[in-house]
Amino acid sequence: METTKRAELTREEIAEIVRGLDPINWVQLRVIAQLPPEKQIMAGMRAAEFARAIVRGAMMERLPNETRAQINMRVLRHFTDVRMD
Repeated sequence: METTKRAELTREEIAEIVRGLDPINWVQLRVIAQLPPEKQIMAGMRAAEFARAIVRGAMMERLPNETRAQINMRVLRHFTDVRMD
């Protein structure tokens, strides 16, 4: 198995990557860390569904002529890394 060697990032490159990201909510992270693993997973799943609902709502406003099924496919496409072109 061949491995590829990755170049180390500079401090400036790392700063550029994280610039614009929301700050970490340490209180929320501590609360979630205290939950049992199955509840941590559920919290993550609820957060992911919340994000999908926000995108779905925005798409429904921008694309009023699309059916619910078409909107749902657009949402899936938006959140899916795998592309089957």
